[in-house]
Amino acid sequence: MTPKKRILSGMRPTGKLHLGNLVGALENWVKLQDQYENYHLVADWHTLTTDCEHTKSIHENTLEMVMDWVAAGIDPVKSPIFVQSQVKQHAELNLLLSMLITTSRLERNPTLKEQVRDLNLDSRMSLGHLGYPVLQAADILLYKGDAVPVGEDQLPHIEIARELARRFNLLYAPENPVFPEPDGMLTHFPRFPGLDGNRMSKSLGNTLLISDSPDEIKKKLRGAVTDPQKVRKGDPGRPDVCLVFTYHKRFSTGQLHEIREGCESGALGCVDCKSKCAVNMIELLGPIHEKRHYLEANPNIIRDIIEDGNARARNVAAQTMGEVHEAMGFG
Repeated sequence: MTPKKRILSGMRPTGKLHLGNLVGALENWVKLQDQYENYHLVADWHTLTTDCEHTKSIHENTLEMVMDWVAAGIDPVKSPIFVQSQVKQHAELNLLLSMLITTSRLERNPTLKEQVRDLNLDSRMSLGHLGYPVLQAADILLYKGDAVPVGEDQLPHIEIARELARRFNLLYAPENPVFPEPDGMLTHFPRFPGLDGNRMSKSLGNTLLISDSPDEIKKKLRGAVTDPQKVRKGDPGRPDVCLVFTYHKRFSTGQLHEIREGCESGALGCVDCKSKCAVNMIELLGPIHEKRHYLEANPNIIRDIIEDGNARARNVAAQTMGEVHEAMGFG
């Protein structure tokens, strides 16, 4: 029987996740569990690359995020969930790989250039931020990941991981390569906009959280922006430019034709349209909410899941680093 290929996926611990995280990544992770051997990384060290001043909330944010992962369907028995900082081999492999790449190569990374521009980091780029792709490569290669689900903007990072795997193998293990060259599993991450029509982001205050209660969902949706040309019921609307119709596409799939016709004819007013969307959203999120409530009442379950995942990740990491040491002649 051919063994399943291995995937490494991860997120920075940001606390409770929003629907953009669910639609853009989590739902895909859940589907991949049956096709691949998955490892799920809480990338807590990566948070330091852009925010090293605020570390006190990382632990609590980790617990909240993992709770959302599990509630959404990540099975920790199939797919170990672990914390980067609790597997020290990530730091060791990061150090070794950093010897195999030049700073000029890292500076040419287009994703990094965009971050420098967007975050105004020209004169305050840290060494850790510059080397972020090397740590990411260590995260992937430590578990001999065959593939990494990424958006198109992350492909340059995967290319750096491939280069580092290739260089290590050529230098130290040409006859018996230690690392596979991981492929970027280009995933279409659907854009799930925030309540104001911009990218859904906690920093913008426009999110619908996975864990929001039915009342919170109804209240937030009442304030969502709609087609500016549809002022009152009876006005013909344009579903394809309406934020709420974007939500309907995910949560009201069986009613889309009816909703489109009602909007375009003016028979369906925005208040009723939002109410219908809220009802469908609450219904589909119901099983996730039920599971999350159970986990909130039993917080030790999440702690045990993480501890088990940490132990399983350490075993794999120790085996990989044993191969690394042997290849490099460290004994």
